[in-house]
Amino acid sequence: MIPALAPLFIADFAHYRDVFVLDDDLRPGMPLRAFLTPETFDDVLTRFAAQYPASDRRGLASIWTQYYFIKLIPPVVAASLILDYRLPVQLDHLQLVLDENAMPVAFKLPGPGAHWASKPLDTFQRFNDLLEGHLRPFIDSVAELSRVSPKVLWSNAGNYFEWLLGVLTSALPHADLRHGHGLINALNLPDGTRNPLYQPVRYLKVDGQAELKRQRRICCVRYRVGGLEVCGNCPLAERPGRKRSASVRK
Repeated sequence: MIPALAPLFIADFAHYRDVFVLDDDLRPGMPLRAFLTPETFDDVLTRFAAQYPASDRRGLASIWTQYYFIKLIPPVVAASLILDYRLPVQLDHLQLVLDENAMPVAFKLPGPGAHWASKPLDTFQRFNDLLEGHLRPFIDSVAELSRVSPKVLWSNAGNYFEWLLGVLTSALPHADLRHGHGLINALNLPDGTRNPLYQPVRYLKVDGQAELKRQRRICCVRYRVGGLEVCGNCPLAERPGRKRSASVRK
C-alpha cells in the first residue's frame, strides 16, 4: 500500500488497500503494453472465459473491463479529489497483476506519486493522466483486440466514475467534487472533440416510485456472456424478452 493513500482505504474501501502497489509487491505483474498484445490478451480472455462457458468474445471483454475499471478508477479519482494526490497511472508505466482466474486485482506503479504542487486549475488538468494517459490508449487497444465498440468500454469506465462520485457525495458531503462532476458533465474536451465520459448514466422518474431510477445510457452487452442477463441499470432492461440480473457492482 502507498502510505499517503491510507486515509482513503477504510470502511467499505478497505479492500483497495493493496490495489496500487510498488515494485516490492511480491505478486507477479506484466507491463500493460505487453498485456495489450493479441497473444497475451487472447490468453487472458480465454482463462477468464472458463468461468462463463458458451460466451461471446465481445461480452467477455466488456465484463472483464468492468472488473478492471472498478479496480482502477475509484482509488485514482478519490485520491485526486479528496487528498489532492496525483498517482502515476500513465498506461506505459504500469504493470497489471492478475489472479488465478485472470481477473485484474492490482497495479504496480513506477513510484508512489505525490501531492499536486499546486492544485489543478480545471477538471481536464486534474484527470489528464487518467483520461488521456491511461483510459484512452487502454480502451482503444481493447476495442481493437476484442471488436467491442469503444462506446461500450467508455460507458463501462464512466459508469464507475459516476457511481464513485455518488458514493463520495454521500460519505463526504462537504468535499469539493466539482472537478469530478465537471468531467462527466462536459460535452466536449478542450480540443473540441466529444467527451467520451459525458453523462454515462441518467436518472429517470418511474411511475409510483419516489426514488429515481439509475440507468446507463449504453448497454455493456453482458447478456452476451453465458449465465448473465442484462443488469438492473441497463437501457435494454425493459425490452420484451430481456431478463434482469445483478450487475458487476453497480
